[in-house]
Amino acid sequence: MRFFGFLFFCAIFPAGATTPAPVTFYKDVLPILQKNCQGCHRPGEAAPMSLLTYDEVRPWARAIRQSVLTRKMPPWFADSAHGKFSNDRSLAKADVDTLVRWADTGAKEGDPADAPPPVHFVDGWNIGKPDVVFEMPNEFHVPASGTIEYQYIVIPTGFKEDKWVQMAEVRPGNRALVHHVIAFVRPPGSQWLKDARPGIPFVPGRQKPETAERSGQRQRGEGDQSIGDFLVGYAPGTVPEVLEPGRAKLIKAGSDLVFQMHYTANGKAGTDKSKIGLIFAKEPPRERVVTLAVSNNKFVIPPGAPNHRVDARLTIRDEAWLIGMLPHMHLRGKSFEYRALYPDGREEVLLKVPRYDFSWQLSYYPEKPIRLVPGTVIEAIAHYDNSPNNPSNPDPTVEVRYGDQSWEEMMFGFFDVAFDVHKDPADLLRGKKKQQSGD
Repeated sequence: MRFFGFLFFCAIFPAGATTPAPVTFYKDVLPILQKNCQGCHRPGEAAPMSLLTYDEVRPWARAIRQSVLTRKMPPWFADSAHGKFSNDRSLAKADVDTLVRWADTGAKEGDPADAPPPVHFVDGWNIGKPDVVFEMPNEFHVPASGTIEYQYIVIPTGFKEDKWVQMAEVRPGNRALVHHVIAFVRPPGSQWLKDARPGIPFVPGRQKPETAERSGQRQRGEGDQSIGDFLVGYAPGTVPEVLEPGRAKLIKAGSDLVFQMHYTANGKAGTDKSKIGLIFAKEPPRERVVTLAVSNNKFVIPPGAPNHRVDARLTIRDEAWLIGMLPHMHLRGKSFEYRALYPDGREEVLLKVPRYDFSWQLSYYPEKPIRLVPGTVIEAIAHYDNSPNNPSNPDPTVEVRYGDQSWEEMMFGFFDVAFDVHKDPADLLRGKKKQQSGD
């Protein structure tokens, strides 16, 4: 009997085998959290708990284990079969194994001397200290209940010269009430929101219907695109606008910023005073960046439909480079896909999001810019689940159309393009003007 016991011991612990080193917080876990989690999991950010210290992390060890095993965290929804992305949040298998083993072996603290240096965060900003901050001049009071129409707040920049923006970030003043913020650039001479007074919330729906529609959403389809006016946005899960050196967005001298504010009542009245921060390019950019959208606002989703498809297309008329994508739908959004249809007949899936999550509206930045030659069509394909099986569905018994509120729906495939800084951005959609004879 002793002999068989000895054989069993040898099988489990063969000669020369070493016991794996214990996994500890400071040596093994903290570096993973710093790289992948602390951007959101720290005071003042979107995540519900802080993961900066051992005392903060230890109670969540089992929850972290489950979240990384199921790939719930960090949130990342791109299908790995289509494209590689520079901001891929998904954890490497080795990191998942480390976090799981740490939880399974008692979530040991280890030696604080093994800890990496703490990450330096600028309080209140993910882009670092802004060069300039624009804030709503007055608090907006959000009622406890009811529907709040989109509010537009015009804020003059006071810029005496053109400014090139390399980084931009929206900071909502009250995350519980702010559904989204979009900061637009209104150039000098624009008649958009011409009746709005600086700093005073304005509701364009009180204008004539046709004016209100164009004012409320600037990017509805191929025939109604507004080039270069989308500066930066915020919605649950979005990240700041961070462009690589040599690329920037333009704010012309004398422009205003327009905050589009979408508030959602949650049963408790409150106030909001949101702001945005900008960091300017340190050198003249080689490429200008604008945000476009392929969109559809004419769809009708039948009651109970589990997989309703909505398509949209947009033709690029001048050469550009696609550098980022951000799909946007509401609570019935199920999946989203971007495709490029090239003039030579080729088709390419640029991004496929098989499981869209309204709570995490992520941007996806291709590892390498994607060249869009003149005549390239950007196609977006969205699917919606209006069935009772969708736990987020506000009401599966109703027909759903386009609308501003979350219980309605949207279909926007936002995408950023970069192009030669000397080119006219309007040419991206209209094409270059033909040279007149005699010129």
